[in-house]
Amino acid sequence: MTSSIGQAATRKQVFAWGLWDWGSSSFNVVTLTFVFSVYLTDKVGENLPGSISAGTWFSWSLGIAGFFVAVLAPISGQYFDASGRRKRSLGVLSALTVVLMAAMFFVKDSYQYLWLGLVLLGLASIAAELAVVPYNAMLRQVSTPETIGRVSGFGWAMGYFGGIVLLLVSYFGFIAGHGDTRGLLGIATEDGLNIRLVALLAAVWYLCFTIPVLFAVPEPPKFDTDPGAADAGFLQSYRVLWRDIRDLWKTDRNVVYFLGASALFRDGLAGIFAFGAILAVGVYGIADDDVLLFGIAANVVAAVGALVAGRFDDNVGPKAVIRFSLISLLVAGVVLLVVSGPVMFWVFGLLLCLFVGPAQSSARTYLARLTPPGREGQLFGLYATTGRAVTFLAPTLFGLFAWLFGTDRAGIIGILVVLGVGLAALMLVRAPEANVEQ
Repeated sequence: MTSSIGQAATRKQVFAWGLWDWGSSSFNVVTLTFVFSVYLTDKVGENLPGSISAGTWFSWSLGIAGFFVAVLAPISGQYFDASGRRKRSLGVLSALTVVLMAAMFFVKDSYQYLWLGLVLLGLASIAAELAVVPYNAMLRQVSTPETIGRVSGFGWAMGYFGGIVLLLVSYFGFIAGHGDTRGLLGIATEDGLNIRLVALLAAVWYLCFTIPVLFAVPEPPKFDTDPGAADAGFLQSYRVLWRDIRDLWKTDRNVVYFLGASALFRDGLAGIFAFGAILAVGVYGIADDDVLLFGIAANVVAAVGALVAGRFDDNVGPKAVIRFSLISLLVAGVVLLVVSGPVMFWVFGLLLCLFVGPAQSSARTYLARLTPPGREGQLFGLYATTGRAVTFLAPTLFGLFAWLFGTDRAGIIGILVVLGVGLAALMLVRAPEANVEQ
C-alpha cells in the first residue's frame, strides 16, 4: 500500500502542530488529573448529602463521557475525512473545549455547584477527546515516511512538557502554601477562587497554543473515498461506518488486528499513570508532598523517552519500538513486585515511565503508516473507540489482584497482565514498514 504521508513539512508547521499537544495538555494534566478534578471531589463535593460520594459521581460522569466518545469518534473521523475539513474540525472542537474549561471558573466551593462542575468536565472530556482525532490524523500532513516517528515523538514530548510547565505555574502561582491566600500571587481561597483561576488559566493556555496550528498547517486535500459520507445523516453515518469496517476486514485485516492489540496495551499504559500515585504512597512509602515531584519527574522521563524513541521508530519501525518498550515495562513491573521503599520506587517507577512515552508515540505512527490514504480521520476515530472499549480492563484487574492478595502491591499484576496480553496480540500484527513506501 502506498503511503500518502505528505511532502516534507516546514519546521514551522511541525512546531505549530506540536504546540497543540503542548496546549491541550492543560486539560488532561491540570483540569482532569491534578487540580480541578481534585477540587471538585474534595472541596466542592465535600459536604454532599446522600450516600453517594462526590468521587463516585465524578467517576460516573467520566464514564458517561467516555461512552459518548466511543460512539461519536469513528463517525466524526469519517466526516472529517469526507468533508475535507480536518483542520476546521480541530479548531471548532478545541474552541468548544476552551469555552467549557473557562466556564469552570463559575464552579464555587459549595456542593450545590458540583453538578455544574461535573457536567462541564464531562462535556469538556468529550470535546477534548474528539479533538484528538483530527489532530492525530494530521500527523501524516506534517511528516514524511522518514520522519514520522520523530514528529510523533516530538508531539508527545511537547504534551508532557507543556503539562509540566503549566502544572508548575499553577502550583507555585496559585496553590502552594497555607492560609486564606495561596501561591506567589497571593490569591484568596474563598469560594475556591484560586483553583477557579487555575481553570481559567488552563483554558487560556489551551487557546493560545491551539492558534498556531490553525494558521501554519493547511487543510489536507479532499479524498473522494466515499463522496456520500460527508452528507450522510447521523444514523446513516453508522451504516457507512459499518460498511467500511466490513470492507477493511476483507481488504486489510491487519489494521483491524492492530486496533485490537493497541487498545489492550494502551489500557495497560494508562493504568501505570492512573495507579502510580496510589502505589507510591500506599505501598512504597513516598510522602504525600513528594507525589507531585514524582509526577513531574515521570512526565519529564516519559517525554525524553518519546523523543529518543522517535528516531528508532524511523529507523527500525514502530513495531520494534513498541515491542521493546512493552517487554521493558513488564520487566520493570516484575521488579516492582518484589522491591520496597521510596528509593526503589523512584528508580523502577521512573524506568516504567521511560518506556510509556515511546509506546504511546509509536502506537500513533503504527496506525498512521497502516492507514489507507484519505481515511486517517476515520481510523483514528476507531483508534479512540477501541481504546475506550477496553478501559475497564486495567482498573478491574488491578482491583481483582489487590483483593485476592490483600494488598495494593498485587494490583501491579493486573496491569502486567493487560500489557502482556497486548504484547502477545501485537506479535500477530504485520509490521507496517512493508505497507509504507520508504
